Amino acid sequence: MDIDGARLLSDLRELAAFGRVGTGVNRLAFSAEDIAARQWLLERMRAAGLEARIDGVGNVYGQTPGVSKAVIIGSHTDTVPKGGWLDGAMGVIYGLEVARTIIEAGKDGGVDVVSFADEEGTFLGTLGSRSFVGALGEDDIARAENGDGEELSAALVRAGYGHQDRARLDPARHIAYLEGHIEQGPRLEAEGKRIGVVTSIVGMRRMLATFHGQADHAGTTPMRLRKDAGARLIAFAHDLTERLRDVAGPDSVWNFGRIAFDPGASNVVPRRAELLIEYRDVEIAVMDRMEATIRAAVETADGGGGVRTEAVLLEAARPAHMDPAVGAVIQAAAAAAGVEALVMPSGAGHDAMHLADKVASGMLFIPSEGGRSHDTAEDSAEADIILGCQVMVETARLLLGRTA
Repeated sequence: MDIDGARLLSDLRELAAFGRVGTGVNRLAFSAEDIAARQWLLERMRAAGLEARIDGVGNVYGQTPGVSKAVIIGSHTDTVPKGGWLDGAMGVIYGLEVARTIIEAGKDGGVDVVSFADEEGTFLGTLGSRSFVGALGEDDIARAENGDGEELSAALVRAGYGHQDRARLDPARHIAYLEGHIEQGPRLEAEGKRIGVVTSIVGMRRMLATFHGQADHAGTTPMRLRKDAGARLIAFAHDLTERLRDVAGPDSVWNFGRIAFDPGASNVVPRRAELLIEYRDVEIAVMDRMEATIRAAVETADGGGGVRTEAVLLEAARPAHMDPAVGAVIQAAAAAAGVEALVMPSGAGHDAMHLADKVASGMLFIPSEGGRSHDTAEDSAEADIILGCQVMVETARLLLGRTA
């Protein structure tokens, strides 16, 4: 079965018009642009022959009618502020095009399509996929709000979704979940590969290290007598970088994403300093080792230069592992299309990390030009976009053939 590449690209371009900002898109969850895009997608799903609706958290969900078994394909259509036109959206339109192709071919089995709400976390990260697998509580909704202070519950009512039932994964129906995505990094491009098969989605932890010193006049206080929280932070960050290199795995990454000095004046010794640390890996044991290393560095630093040092864990997400059998099918589908896939982890989070605990799941990547994403410069070659969807339809066909 061959997809209609021109139709695929046309839908992607049409979807990108909702919230267009230059070459990118600004379509935050439950904004006017996001709501309009969801309505557009609902109509496209219905025109394709799917039984579609928008559920109580904003998921747009379409089912192939008259079938008992289906592969579900999806991603998200919301964006980060001034983000790219393909991040998430491509995976949803892949699902739509694969469903149309299979329906038009009159094949047995079906494809269900979903656009999960608020993957990017305007209110609550991976809101829609968490709801879809039954991992979202009412208290989660009650606590969530956006950066402007609007409550998620109010936003759902404003959008017209709040009183709808929530769609759910159906283990009796859904034999697998597939998600297509741009890589959002440089590996595929660097290695000259056009398809990536994801083995795991990394886990992520964030810690906040805080340094408590004493504010003094920066011109009159001798260096040896200062309790300089800022200087201790800088020394700590240098030391921690070396320590983490010694314990990291081959796929480990870490980042010092924010530094803040209080009071932040050129002529005042900082009384307080904060360092936000994020680290990721596909193995919990490696993440545990990295956390222990951070805590050991804090213990070493504590009290040095008269500065008290402490660290707290702010957030943690477990790694998710894709189904090896589904990954093998994606590789076979890529080979049928004449390309060799690169087997690789995903360094970014995706909705698939929630689906993977409930149903056999797989992800495929296509190259991101220059490795760019979460920016209006994000782009991928049209030929790669089409190839990825062709691999996706062949993957769905092979998976559905196993249930015939």
